[in-house]
Amino acid sequence: MSAKRPGLLSALLFALGVCAQAAAAESAAQVLPTAVVVEDRVALRAEPRDSARAHALLWQGDSVELRGRRLDFWQVYDHRRERGGYVRDSQLRLLDLRPEAAADLLAVVRFLEFSPGSEALGIAYTAAYLRAAPAEAIGAEAFGALGRFADRLAQRVSTARRADNQTMAAHLEVVAHYGVRIRSFERAGRMQLCYDGEAYRRVLALRANAELQLDAALSLTRPECVDPDLTVTQRHQHDAWRTEVLERVAELALPEHQRNRLRIRRAAVWASVAFQRSRRGESTDAAAATARQSLAAVDPRHLADEDLSAFEEAAVRVGASRWGGDQGLAAQSGPQIALVPGTEPGQTCVHLLAAKERSRGSPPLLAERCTYATVWPESARLSPSGDVLALAVQPIDGWRELWLFQQDGKGWRIDVLPPQADTPEVGYIEFAGWVPSRRQLLTAREFKQSGRWLRKYELRSLDSLQVLKHADQPSHLSVFYRNQDSVWRRQSLALR
Repeated sequence: MSAKRPGLLSALLFALGVCAQAAAAESAAQVLPTAVVVEDRVALRAEPRDSARAHALLWQGDSVELRGRRLDFWQVYDHRRERGGYVRDSQLRLLDLRPEAAADLLAVVRFLEFSPGSEALGIAYTAAYLRAAPAEAIGAEAFGALGRFADRLAQRVSTARRADNQTMAAHLEVVAHYGVRIRSFERAGRMQLCYDGEAYRRVLALRANAELQLDAALSLTRPECVDPDLTVTQRHQHDAWRTEVLERVAELALPEHQRNRLRIRRAAVWASVAFQRSRRGESTDAAAATARQSLAAVDPRHLADEDLSAFEEAAVRVGASRWGGDQGLAAQSGPQIALVPGTEPGQTCVHLLAAKERSRGSPPLLAERCTYATVWPESARLSPSGDVLALAVQPIDGWRELWLFQQDGKGWRIDVLPPQADTPEVGYIEFAGWVPSRRQLLTAREFKQSGRWLRKYELRSLDSLQVLKHADQPSHLSVFYRNQDSVWRRQSLALR
């Protein structure tokens, strides 16, 4: 499309009837035909022959203006690169942008919509359809297709191999030319790309059919696509919006397997809400309960294979924040945990205090550690001997660690056990019981490794904190089965 023609965002406004007179005037003035490139690495050559020097490489979805024909080549001009040249005719498809041809363009969009690898080309055809179709004929289907193309492209680029980097980067440049915005974030040492969701917001505004609205809601509420640089206030507002989107879609009539997808996403989002509310000092009970109820409502009989990973991730996220709704034990004799504000805003200091004595005065401070993480004091578990205390601490959304306070000859030390040694992403480790006769600890943890979700039940030495034995099921580890904590067995999601 020529430089004077609007990009996709302008086309969307035209499609909705804004500036209709300007659109009509432009359509009347248009005389030069347009074509779209249908292959990758297409050479824009200086002369109409394959041996001629290449000015540039064109990619699928690129649009060019046709200015003539010589032999088996079209003479074209690429306004994005501001270069002219020749392209073999088999590598181009002419676009008919007249209103009467809009149905044909939409048919191509429908064909490409479920063709992986054709996202950039699909976006080009969607833009052409929005350009050609009368405003009154455009519904949510075109915006839904655009959202699927952009969302799928973002996911493909996020998981692409290094050998595909040039192709993926070129496709991103192509769709950006049409006004499609794909944002990038750094998570766990890698880049995560996400579509900004403009087309999907239009799908929700137009109240499309239930399937399209579900796709839109699931794309707009992805946990991995939340900007990590949001402030606490901005994150609170964004989470409120995400829950509103999901609650509105929950009212629609959906097949059971799609309702499962909605329940899985609700569980993940409400688990995040529980953690974010804890950061604001607000009650977390309702959010944590909603997350747990949504996860429990998932029907395994109607769980599609492609949803298994999402289900496991949601379960881990809910498990990481579960102490926001779980009740702790009654006060125990022995050392106690107390939380006091730190010297910096948002900082919490964990004080381990000696057991209260009958004498007056504050109990002595045994150990202290300050953190910006959420500390769940309800999780505190004291060993029968009174010299070890386990505490759940959640530094980030979806990631919970285990702090161990241990008494030794020099006093009390604090050790931190993460779910795994790699960069924090999604996972949790939790106390599961004591083996006091052997100075050993039972832990359960869930995490993702090499694309697989793992669940481990472990026996650890309290002296070295090393794993002595582990199993995939607690029944496969006799010492674990005999000594597991009753509260953990009742409340933990690791036994789901």
